[in-house]
Amino acid sequence: MSEKEENVVRILVDGDFIEGNLRVPAGAKGVVLFAHGSGSSRFSPRNQYVAGVLNNAEIATLLIDLLTRAEEQVDMRTRQFRFDIALLTERLISAAEWLKKNPRTQNLKIGIFGSSTGAAAALIASAKLPGDVAAVVSRGGRPDLAMEHLAKVRAPSLFIVGGRDTVVIDLNKKAMAEVSAKKKLEIVPVATHLFEEPGKLEEVAKLATTWFLDHLK
Repeated sequence: MSEKEENVVRILVDGDFIEGNLRVPAGAKGVVLFAHGSGSSRFSPRNQYVAGVLNNAEIATLLIDLLTRAEEQVDMRTRQFRFDIALLTERLISAAEWLKKNPRTQNLKIGIFGSSTGAAAALIASAKLPGDVAAVVSRGGRPDLAMEHLAKVRAPSLFIVGGRDTVVIDLNKKAMAEVSAKKKLEIVPVATHLFEEPGKLEEVAKLATTWFLDHLK
């Protein structure tokens, strides 16, 4: 399979399936599992872009929808699942366990890239899988939603926040105080919550790639 191709994968959860897009470049140095934010999906252009940059740096990626199709239909009407951090965390753990068993990724160290509410799930999953998650990156994340678990985080964690996202900067600083593992806060100047300003998402991708290359060895 060409390193430019990707596989659609299905992971069994609670009697149904969640779906993801797996891409494993030749000579992959590690694999990054993506946890998108509320109301988004594995087709998010922002996460797709970051994943492409990671692939170019020889890091495998799995962009996963943490809700089943049936749950997504309900959530579009009620929004009842998108802030269910416990459910999202369990699904993320299921995806990590799948990566550990898949022949193409079982020997690769796992990192998690979480956006918005997905960052909370990423941090909790890393706390619950301390021997399996080697690094976490939070983009515009809500780590405050994982507060009671942060003291158990062992994975080196990078928190990336836009310079104009002042409320989220404060939430990240308060949450980081609870993390005893290696941690770093990167504030991207002039960027808002979604890093939509010219060149800002590129900065996010560069910061994330460097962090994962350093910690997925």
